Amino acid sequence: MLFFKTVSFLYLRYCVIILISLTAFMVGFDLMGNSSQLPPSANLLIIYLVYKWLYAIDMMLPISLVFAFIAAIVELIRSNALTAFYALGYSRLKVLVPFLWVAVILIALHILAHTTSFARANEYADNLRETSQVLTPTNNLFFTHEGNYIYFGSLDPLTQKAHTIRIFTFDNRALKEVLSAQEAYYQDPYWIIQKAHLIRPPATLNLKTKGIVIADAETIQVLHNFRPKILDQIYDGKVNFTIMDALDAKKLLTSQNIDLSKVTSSLYRTFVTPWFALMIIIIVYTYAPTGSRFANLSFYSFGAILGTLMVWGLLFMSGELANNKTLSPEVGILFPIGLLGALMALRLSRFKIKSQKNLSQKG
Repeated sequence: MLFFKTVSFLYLRYCVIILISLTAFMVGFDLMGNSSQLPPSANLLIIYLVYKWLYAIDMMLPISLVFAFIAAIVELIRSNALTAFYALGYSRLKVLVPFLWVAVILIALHILAHTTSFARANEYADNLRETSQVLTPTNNLFFTHEGNYIYFGSLDPLTQKAHTIRIFTFDNRALKEVLSAQEAYYQDPYWIIQKAHLIRPPATLNLKTKGIVIADAETIQVLHNFRPKILDQIYDGKVNFTIMDALDAKKLLTSQNIDLSKVTSSLYRTFVTPWFALMIIIIVYTYAPTGSRFANLSFYSFGAILGTLMVWGLLFMSGELANNKTLSPEVGILFPIGLLGALMALRLSRFKIKSQKNLSQKG
């Protein structure tokens, strides 16, 4: 228990130090680059910095876990504590257990945070920089639902209201009805339109049929389960989805023949991508020397950090390509993580074989 606590606190200490350093650098760099566009109000500026700091945590936490592990394991090697653990009977894999437990807990918390508005921190910060508002209306939304075409002139996700509504209803590719209204509001699970104007063209055009029918309606319910956040994010092309918003969008829009690759990509990046940190930790550990006397720790640290940055950069690049629909989510996100997982499994199997040989030789 003392061993687990000692190694865990050492790792956590480095995690906090490195995460604060990386996020401070990222926020400071953003602050210098956008200083002329920042909100004039001190309160809005503080809120902007908080949102940017949360976004920096979202970006930097996985790689901070790897850097913290490298720093911690180098300290254990340099102080000969790692050799002492081995001498006390701890196996090389058992020494790795505290690091893995801490990393798994932090990654799980990181994923859990995406069920909240934490996932949209960067979007909120950009809105504050551009308009001095956390949530901004989305203009000119045009989308389909159950074969109907809907147009919203503007959508305010904060008040959950839409303005300048047009709904074109079709039946067997023939225009059946046109609805127009000035305002609609969302009341779970429907959009409520009051004072709607309806235009119904005749089904067939001949001398016996009536002409266009015009009517007014007081209250109409439309767009079942189309929550404002889904409309705002899916149809405006945003990629900052909370987990619940993304799952709701997948459930609702799968049957609507709508491209949901951005939603799928967001879910993969939330649930799958952060685990690359755990894989790299295991790979880096398999190359760690047992002592500092016959090893070049500077070279080991440099190689581990450089390799981590290269892998992180490639994963980030492929993830962005998946967000931009250049690659499918499976190719851009799952495939690179799968390759990394295969490399981890290969290194771990060889590491176990090598450790068993060393034990048999000592025996």
